[in-house]
Amino acid sequence: MTHSQQVDTINSPNLDPESYNNSAVNPLDELPDEVEMSLFDHLEELRQRIFYALIAVAVGMVGCFIAVKPLVRLLEVPAKGIKFLQLAPGEYFFVSLKVAGYSGLVVASPFILYQIIQFVLPGLTRRERRLLGPVVFGSSILFVGGLAFAYLILIPAALQFFISYGADVVEQLWSIEKYFEFVLLLAFSTGLAFQIPVIQLILANLGIISSQTMLAGWRYVIMAAVVLGAVITPSTDPLTQSLLAGAVLGLYFGGIFLVKLTGK
Repeated sequence: MTHSQQVDTINSPNLDPESYNNSAVNPLDELPDEVEMSLFDHLEELRQRIFYALIAVAVGMVGCFIAVKPLVRLLEVPAKGIKFLQLAPGEYFFVSLKVAGYSGLVVASPFILYQIIQFVLPGLTRRERRLLGPVVFGSSILFVGGLAFAYLILIPAALQFFISYGADVVEQLWSIEKYFEFVLLLAFSTGLAFQIPVIQLILANLGIISSQTMLAGWRYVIMAAVVLGAVITPSTDPLTQSLLAGAVLGLYFGGIFLVKLTGK
């Protein structure tokens, strides 16, 4: 078709200009299941999704509380040779509740994620839906990887530092509540910190920031990683903070590589 034919086609009275403009829209930027909903309907659906998620968390917590003793023993493994004391009535009971709460949240997280996806899915374009699968899968893997990194590397390193530092001065008798506060906080903080590549991928694909911009700010990232390592780790030892800061930097530059692979 020549240029003049294209102009005649566009100016033809039988052709609706609005339909022509709509035909020029990229199909990937369209909403495949666009449904009109009022604000009240959105709020009602949000209430239901939150209610279902809370039920899942409650069920997960109850199930984990039933099997809490094996979980407690598993979390005590990094503290080799340490004797734990119950310094107040009910201290172990409240520790059991905390362990069951954190574990129940992890167990229920797939269902919670499903509820979130179902709530936001109608508002996503085809292009954004294509990104949804890799983001969900990558986020789940990274969170589990963060928990494993904390359990296998960070927590043992921090505990070894504290044990060796005062071994010749004090006897190692620890409060079970304080120990589990330390372990649970460090593990879940590390799991959240491992979401950095996912955030980078989302921001890049939304056109908010590019891989070049991420790489150009490497000096600020190093400073932020050091600060993040100091803030997240409940201990003040430099070894744990350095390990976490190094992991954050590795994840950040790994995220830049993934963003470059997507061409952003």
